[in-house]
Amino acid sequence: MHDQTGPGGEPPARRPIRVALAEDHTTMRRTLRQLLENEPDVEVIAEAADLETAIQAVRARRPQVLVLDLGMCNRSFETIRQLSERMPSTEIVIVTMHESPSLARHALSAGAIGFVPKEIADAHLPQAVRRAARREEYVGPQTALIVPPG
Repeated sequence: MHDQTGPGGEPPARRPIRVALAEDHTTMRRTLRQLLENEPDVEVIAEAADLETAIQAVRARRPQVLVLDLGMCNRSFETIRQLSERMPSTEIVIVTMHESPSLARHALSAGAIGFVPKEIADAHLPQAVRRAARREEYVGPQTALIVPPG
């Protein structure tokens, strides 16, 4: 049997999860980027301050996960649906100022795989990104209590 260890006996390094970040508020975008880049298994490969730039970045860089501010979609779930259909290899995690079960349900129904209120992003966004990379749904814990499973 072949030993799958790296130099020094540690497990072989895994490729980081490639993430694009779309947030129109500069301070929040920087905060989310720093949060994600502090994770050893996550690499932010693109960021955008508007939806068109986000779409171009996803097409060019092909991230596994797009972290998308719901406000950039003007709360339009049709935008999420179109992004999901046009970029099926990229999972969408929504971040939002609103912890609303209705918004979460609509976002997931439209094609997002994750939904994280910004007020708890520091504790939950990295986990949501990891789950999205495995194509597993993630909803912030408070919202999950009142959103029935898909």
